[in-house]
Amino acid sequence: MSNDIDSRLIRVLVEELDLEEEKLVPDANFEEDLDVDSLGVVELLMALEDEFGVEIPDEEAEQITTVGEAAALIHQKLS
Repeated sequence: MSNDIDSRLIRVLVEELDLEEEKLVPDANFEEDLDVDSLGVVELLMALEDEFGVEIPDEEAEQITTVGEAAALIHQKLS
């Protein structure tokens, strides 16, 4: 992950969830690999909505389990 959107996503993950940047690889699972509980995922999605000016409906939010899926959703919303 190297473009501006991805770097902003990583910054939000580090700042909002206090995660270590080196662990934020695309296939890292929020709950299993990063120990982010469901409330943390909700907080993350709200922060991403604010950061990128997008709306993430609940049915889409429920599909987000990895860092890569979060990045893909943001890219999709902004394209």
